[in-house]
Amino acid sequence: MTPARLLADSGAEPMLPGAARRGAARLRMRTTPRRTGTFDGAWWPRSRDLDSRLPELLTVLTAHVGPLARVGLDAGAWDERPGRLVVEGRSVRLDWSAVGDDTMIVTRGDQDHFLFPVVPPQTPPALARAAMAGAVRDDNDVSAARILAATGVTAADRTGAPPGAPAAPPQESRPLHLPRR
Repeated sequence: MTPARLLADSGAEPMLPGAARRGAARLRMRTTPRRTGTFDGAWWPRSRDLDSRLPELLTVLTAHVGPLARVGLDAGAWDERPGRLVVEGRSVRLDWSAVGDDTMIVTRGDQDHFLFPVVPPQTPPALARAAMAGAVRDDNDVSAARILAATGVTAADRTGAPPGAPAAPPQESRPLHLPRR
């Protein structure tokens, strides 16, 4: 089994321009052809400023999977909601959902989809890395919200709510146990 590649989170192989700098977006992606888990990777942007985070991510994804057609994002997770973005000279359509499911769907061509949980920007590094690792497991078959909750990312982390604000109601009540490797 090929290990998950850690993109822009490894000093040995920075994939984003300036990835080694503090505050760069992080991407973890399973690069095997099996694609058996729910997610193909995970993204940990460093802010809710989409204009500063999404272009470099899509540039890296384009280099690894080919030209992208669409990106679906959670509308509540970002400060702005543009309809299109130009990546490598190609227009990529941005679709917005109010579902609040902590995911990003990237479409290559007409029907090839890649699914990524989006780890909230303010998540502590250890929790973010644990969530990203859980997302790329071959045996993962749970939602992004459950992965985030199981690794200690709180509802306040996901919504950007200040400490002490009422927590969002849990989406599922049964605990998630991610198998250890």
